[in-house]
Amino acid sequence: MPARWRLLILFLQSVTVTYAMPVPTTFSVRLVHRFSEEMKPVRVQTADWPDRRSMRYYQMLLGNDFLRHKINLGGARHQLLFPSKGSKTMSFGNDFAWLHYMWIDIGTPSISFLVALDAGSDLLWVPCDCIQCAPLSARYYPILDRDLNEYSPARSLSSKHLSCSHRLCDMGSNCKTSKQQCPYTINYLTDNTSSSGLLVEDILHLQSSDGGGGGSTSNSSVQAPVVVGCGMKQSGSYLEGVAPDGVIGLGPGESSVPSFLAKSGLIRDSFSLCFNEDSSGRLFFGDQGSTVQQSTPFLPLDGMFSTYIIGVEAFCIGNYCPKVTSFKAQFDSGTSFTLLPGHAYRAITEEFDKQVNVTRSTLNDSLWEYCYALSLQQLPKIPTLTLTFQQNNSFVVYNPIVVFYNNQEIDGFCLAIQPTEGDIGTIGQNFMMGYRLVFDRENKKLAWSHSNCQDLGLGKRIPFSPANGTSSNPLPADEQQRSNGHAVSPAVAGRTPQKPSVASSQMISYRKHLHCYCLLLFQLLSIFY
Repeated sequence: MPARWRLLILFLQSVTVTYAMPVPTTFSVRLVHRFSEEMKPVRVQTADWPDRRSMRYYQMLLGNDFLRHKINLGGARHQLLFPSKGSKTMSFGNDFAWLHYMWIDIGTPSISFLVALDAGSDLLWVPCDCIQCAPLSARYYPILDRDLNEYSPARSLSSKHLSCSHRLCDMGSNCKTSKQQCPYTINYLTDNTSSSGLLVEDILHLQSSDGGGGGSTSNSSVQAPVVVGCGMKQSGSYLEGVAPDGVIGLGPGESSVPSFLAKSGLIRDSFSLCFNEDSSGRLFFGDQGSTVQQSTPFLPLDGMFSTYIIGVEAFCIGNYCPKVTSFKAQFDSGTSFTLLPGHAYRAITEEFDKQVNVTRSTLNDSLWEYCYALSLQQLPKIPTLTLTFQQNNSFVVYNPIVVFYNNQEIDGFCLAIQPTEGDIGTIGQNFMMGYRLVFDRENKKLAWSHSNCQDLGLGKRIPFSPANGTSSNPLPADEQQRSNGHAVSPAVAGRTPQKPSVASSQMISYRKHLHCYCLLLFQLLSIFY
């Protein structure tokens, strides 16, 4: 019989003898270091054996320390995830409609796609078996140094068709049979802009980071099944240079990538976006932000949390906050510039015009109403714009203007806000600059903190935090008092006898020893397997 099994049987026999005794007894065990000579017959068959005090010896000890630290903090299951190509996002300015993009890998073997980040929609789609798609050759896009790719489910070993009977097939009623492959069509807010095709399931390639201390991290690859739109036919802006290689939907719907990752248990139901003024940024799945962030709750739309809506109580220009500037707005990374309801737009732009010390003028081909020409003698004094929310939380807009150049000289600038119909506005990417924005879907809130987006990089700057936040129990406070379906009064639940009886003392001792035995047994089993 192998030595490791003899040791396990001996341990179990000792526990059995101990519990057969009617009176309390003392159980002792000799502690043995995991890399001692006495453990070598047990471990040498299941793991490598480092020389004592060698570099490998300390690497294995430190690696085990990080693993235990992560398990103790509840991080064994939840983690930060980001695309296998890295967490960095990028904006190419007017060439790609001012949106932020990032590289992702899909399928087996993996193929890379440069997708636009869109928190206002759910589906991840890429050009696929194209009937009508944007050009994918780099010669059409001077900013690119390589061609864009086209996806084909038939060439991916990990792809699976999604049938019309699948619960995520919204157009199942249009199918002739339930086994038919599910079609999709997404119509976007931009006029005549859409994507349509067929739904498939495939692998999205990601990396995880445990944010280990000491400036080091342990990264590992993660293959996450997600639904992908095989975008066979695009229209409108998607044929004119906007997101030619696809879109990754980050919305709260079931078909979005964050939803799949959260439901599979890979992450907490949250993600963060960070956009810097140098056109770079970061995306992390599972990020719930920092301890110094402010927040405001998401609001339902027609009774459902179908998109990221927040309530703005006031919009201040400088130190003045017009009374008629409260409104609801969608936070949408897929919208380049901010749109405001008519009443708020008028009050804000008129007050901005009063406070800016530059004469308003008309700039050629400008998309915005409030524009200003500059001369060498004029230095613009631009008032600050601040959104205020509940509990006096505030959101300072660092980048509310767009600057125009002529022959490498500043020609003028415009307040990059436009009016929109209806009573719901859209906070676009230009207002998001300079912030780490946390879309905390689990707690239904938007959180933010000022950031240059570098403190979200891998390494010691990503702090360890318990997967469940401050509480080890994810239930609300009133539900934490429930046990086996019966409500327990908090006062009774916390009450203990002043003088325990002998029987109760023996029971407490019994449970303490049982806990220790189970812990030792778990440690031994972890060695054997």
